[in-house]
Formats: sequence, C-alpha cells, structure tokens
Amino acid sequence: MTGTPTCPRPRILALAALGALVAVGVSAGPAAAHAEVTASDPRALAENVTLSFTSEAESDSAGISELRVVLPKGITPDAVTAKEVPKGWKLTATPDGYTIGGTALATGVDAEYSITVRQLPDEKSLAFKTLETYGDGKVSRWIEVPADGQKVDNPAPVLELKAAAPGAKPIVPSPSQSPSAVPSGQQSAAALSAPAAAASADTTNGKEAGGNTGTVLGVAVAVVALTAAGASWWLRRSRSQA
Repeated sequence: MTGTPTCPRPRILALAALGALVAVGVSAGPAAAHAEVTASDPRALAENVTLSFTSEAESDSAGISELRVVLPKGITPDAVTAKEVPKGWKLTATPDGYTIGGTALATGVDAEYSITVRQLPDEKSLAFKTLETYGDGKVSRWIEVPADGQKVDNPAPVLELKAAAPGAKPIVPSPSQSPSAVPSGQQSAAALSAPAAAASADTTNGKEAGGNTGTVLGVAVAVVALTAAGASWWLRRSRSQA
C-alpha cells in the first residue's frame, strides 16, 4: 500500500515566515536613525567643554539643511559658540537654544558639528531636543526623553554627566549677558511645546522617523504566528494521510 507523499508545505511556509520577518526588519531600517551627543569632559560644572553632535541622515531624496536644538536647563544660548560646522553652515542663537544650518548636505551625509559650552550645569544628564530639517522640507523630530530606562520612538540626544570635580563651582553669570537670551529655566511654554506639538501631529498622521516601529513589529509577529499555525495544520494533515 502506497501512502500519500508527505506534503512539503510546512517547510515552505516556515521559509516564507522567515522571509517575511526579514523583509519587515529591512523596511523598518529608517527607524534606527537618530541623533547623538558626546562631550570632551562629561562632568557636571566642567568648563569650556566641547560637545560633538551627529544627526544621521535618513532621507533618500534630500540632505539635511538645518538643525534646531533646544538647550537643556542650565545652559543659556549666549554660553554656546560654534567650534566646527559643515562648510557654509553657521550657528544662530534662539530664545531657547540655537539653529545651525546652511546649504543642504549631500543626500545620505550625516550632519556632524561641535560647539563649545562655557560650563555644564550641575545635573546628572542633559537632553538636547533636536529638529532636523531636510532640503525638501521634511522634518525629523528627535525630542523624546526616555524615562526610567524605557525606550521611545524619537529619542533626543542625551548626555550623561559624571559628578563634578572637587572644588568645582558655578561660574558667575557675565554682566554682559544678552537680555534677549532667555535662560533655559525660564523658557516660554510656547517655545518648549512647539516641538512637542509637532510630534503630536505626527502621531496623528503617522510618525516620521521611527514612529511606526511598533506597528511594523506588530505586523511581523502576526505574520509569523499565522504562518506557524498553518505549518502545524499541514504537518498534522500530512501525517494523518500517510
């Protein structure tokens, strides 16, 4: 008696599930783009510190043309000067931070620059909320600050600080401080909420950058689960007919 040939469907379905998961992972690639910050002396109250920033390019059609940064509490716009910036770019102070930009960079080129800060504040960490503008008008908002180690879709560049050196003290504010430079601790609600409001709008219309990561992963899990269920059914069926 000749049994029914074992159906190869389970193996095919398993391979299809793996392919679907890889495809979804590749399509989620842009969500990995982000902005980072490092410091020459990452200690509270350190003076004349160089902060280096990198904003990863995530557009396939345009280059980064401007970065807008909201300074954290304890660093005022007048305490920041440009050190190294892309050719043709310049730094301009704003009431709550600064913008740095110029001719759009080539597509796919990361925006890298450094600034000098007169003194870092006596804090444990500093978040530099950043908005990236591309030559075609697209804006990526890296403005979310993780809380209690939780992951966020659009994390702001965060600098972790070590304890201040023994004897370090805050620098007395210069009497020549520009009256138009509003201290970070006194920023208007409108200035700080603008990036957040824009990010909220993205949530409604579908977040840019990494905002759709959760949805993509959810689809991947569903595809793998359904495929596994189908493979199990075909295996039981083929065995019963053998």
